[in-house]
Amino acid sequence: MIQCKDCEMFRRRDDGEISFACDPFSSIKEPECLAKWNLIKINQMVATYQATLEYYRKLAPMQEKMFKVVQREIDEMSEGEKWKVEDEENPPEDEDRTTW
Repeated sequence: MIQCKDCEMFRRRDDGEISFACDPFSSIKEPECLAKWNLIKINQMVATYQATLEYYRKLAPMQEKMFKVVQREIDEMSEGEKWKVEDEENPPEDEDRTTW
């Protein structure tokens, strides 16, 4: 079995991060290469997911404040339009009478 460090498709950057330049659909040399490639891709997905979660954690306090403000605005609008609903439910009696 060929070791990754000996393969021309293997890349290690100065910061220690490794990557594969191989294409899993055409240039895989060993069956183990595909398993390693899958592991790297899964690690990238997990890292991206964790970064997204961290961003959401930072946004959470602002979202809570925004929800409270929007709820207050909705409550104020409902309170302001309450008189319209009360008038429709209880029509004045003198408007119902017709003059003869």
